[in-house]
Amino acid sequence: MTVRFAVRIKKGLTQRWIHAQSNRRWQHLSTEIAQIAKEDAGSAPVIFFNASTRLQAMSQNAAYSFLTNQVLRRQGIPTIQFVCQAGMDHCVLGTHRDALHQAPPCQRCVAQSRAVFAGMPVQGFHKHENPSLKKLVAKLSLEALSTLVYQGIPLGFWAENSARWVLRRHHLVDDAVTCALLRSYLLSAWNIYQEFDHLCERTSPRAVVVFNGMFFPEAAVRQVCLNRGIRVITHEVGMQPFTGFFTPGEATAYPIKIDENFVLTPEMDQRLDAYLSQRFQGNFSMAGIRFWPQMKGLDQDFLEKAAHFKQIVPVFTNVIFDTSQVHANTLFPDMFTWLSEIRAFIERNPDTLFVIRAHPDEHRPNKESRESVRDWVKNSGIDQLSNVIFVDSREFISSYDLIQRSHFVMVYNSTIGLEAALLGKVVLAAGKARFTQLATAYLPASVEAYDQKLAELLKNETNEPPSEFQINARRFLYYQLYRSSLPFGDWIQEDGVWPGYVMLRDVHADAFDPRQSITAQVLIAGILNDAPFEMPI
Repeated sequence: MTVRFAVRIKKGLTQRWIHAQSNRRWQHLSTEIAQIAKEDAGSAPVIFFNASTRLQAMSQNAAYSFLTNQVLRRQGIPTIQFVCQAGMDHCVLGTHRDALHQAPPCQRCVAQSRAVFAGMPVQGFHKHENPSLKKLVAKLSLEALSTLVYQGIPLGFWAENSARWVLRRHHLVDDAVTCALLRSYLLSAWNIYQEFDHLCERTSPRAVVVFNGMFFPEAAVRQVCLNRGIRVITHEVGMQPFTGFFTPGEATAYPIKIDENFVLTPEMDQRLDAYLSQRFQGNFSMAGIRFWPQMKGLDQDFLEKAAHFKQIVPVFTNVIFDTSQVHANTLFPDMFTWLSEIRAFIERNPDTLFVIRAHPDEHRPNKESRESVRDWVKNSGIDQLSNVIFVDSREFISSYDLIQRSHFVMVYNSTIGLEAALLGKVVLAAGKARFTQLATAYLPASVEAYDQKLAELLKNETNEPPSEFQINARRFLYYQLYRSSLPFGDWIQEDGVWPGYVMLRDVHADAFDPRQSITAQVLIAGILNDAPFEMPI
């Protein structure tokens, strides 16, 4: 036995032991709550569903769903966990992007569900064949599959969004294996839709809580709720560590309503400045992932080249398969179309140095983009232009140093646009972003208006943003961080095995009593009474 093999065996055994111990904690909590809570048998249930958050162990989003379920059960509110029991041909996390024909690991996933949800009210769904739909999609092209609407249900839209995320690309390859994947997603989505519709018919739920609502399993459940007029809440990770974002809208669009009279107090300003001082050094993480292992300043070669130009304009890109892109594509069909559009401006402005910056998440291990900005730059040859510098995702130079030296900042919908606005820079967005809900950046209404604004900003000797842009940027970020991000950190901690995965702290049922937890108060009021999912000021 080699040393390397022995290390792998030991690591695997340690991982399994930790996850088994973790599962026992989740199960014990559920059992304890069942023993002390008095369920209101006459009340309509709240249903939970999150088939696209984990296969085994407990991811952060899976934990937020589980813990919210316990909060309601602690108050005697009946709940049902809608659970996949090998009910899909392929699922999102169970698709092997390098072997699309490979079946998902249903046995491991079902075993995890059995371990975690033991003692809780569960409704499982299984796989059922639909011969008529199967025959309909059998010979459809990729385009036809992606746009398929079946009995008024946009199955193709859900399947395409899910496949883009799984395959780490926006433009899907029109080949037999990709078409087969979309067919399996379509058939699975319709099965879930029908199964959940039957469940709602039997139980008349008070509300439904689903993970993000964008991938086909959760999208199908959400659509049933919309069709039946059932209140449906979606959730995603929040902006702070161990926080969740809940909304009756689409969580991936991050809709938040900020009162127009809301202003930051001196204490709020101080709190936000302390956060930003760390953020601007790269000291932050999201969903347990730290994007900047290190951050370097601009080197001498860059500074010497920049000295030959009149001005610097950073161009910040996004990860093309990110679920936010569905909401972002308002002016352009996709980010690469935008990059192609601005090439003409780059060529017409040789006195301006354009720095095209790939998102640091493009090459995250096990999540690498298969359609990357790096490849686009290479194939387009744009980096051969004398006034272009390309910064790859593996180059950890400070984006904030770039912003400080910029004439103005160009983004698609990246959060770096919000940070640029916070630093007092003019920001031109090409896609709808979370922060464009408020007046924080220029987001023109058409491609023609975008081109006009870009030409104007390039021509100006100086660019000063409207005063409200920076004020609104601070208002929005504070709201994101401290009001709409609900803290779960009192209940969970990192599991120490996988980034982004968690285990339960040493807590008991009383910790989920709303008299003991503000988060519990907010969740109960939001789910049951349509109150905002916001922490108090």
